[in-house]
Amino acid sequence: MGRRALPKIDPALDLSAALRTLDELPRPFDAAGVFGREAPTELEVGSGKGLFLATAATAHPERNFLGTEVVPKYARFAAARCVKRELANVRVVAGDAMRLLAEWIPDASLAAIHAYFPDPWWKKRHHKRRVFKPSFVRDVERALVPGGSLHFWTDVEEYFRNAVELLAAETKLVGPLSVAERSAEHDLDYRTHFERRTRLSGLPVYRSEFRKGKE
Repeated sequence: MGRRALPKIDPALDLSAALRTLDELPRPFDAAGVFGREAPTELEVGSGKGLFLATAATAHPERNFLGTEVVPKYARFAAARCVKRELANVRVVAGDAMRLLAEWIPDASLAAIHAYFPDPWWKKRHHKRRVFKPSFVRDVERALVPGGSLHFWTDVEEYFRNAVELLAAETKLVGPLSVAERSAEHDLDYRTHFERRTRLSGLPVYRSEFRKGKE
């Protein structure tokens, strides 16, 4: 199913503090410089409309949340969503999360990485475009602090099983750890819009957490 047209962004909103491109980030990435403070930092791979970022940043003001979205108009929308809520602990990067992770993010610098409903690239010849590939999962393991977590959800069982096998083969992350489904308390009480759509359609969501061992 294709994405619906986005609502218009209020042109009066100043997105300059919340929105970045890859080239505007310090290299290596410095959370204190980008967020203006030292705090545990979490990365979301593919932020879409920014529902997870807005919800998580509201619930955890003591943490920094770095979102990435390869489609610029969605990156702008996610940033605008967080700016409207006056969430100073969110930054959205318009760019490729895999490049960010591989080329900018230092070792042992992220408290968590979130990958929710990545594009399954259904055709076998397109599987090489999937987020979950050997280089990505190795970068995930490298970038997580000891005790840090990877959160991976998808509505595609085949993708889930392949990702679990890949993580077991390429990393020492502990998992998959089970993640219980909880009831939604209101219409937007979901991790992402894709989770909302999937659950309201009565379809299963495959959830997992992988944890880096403490050294």
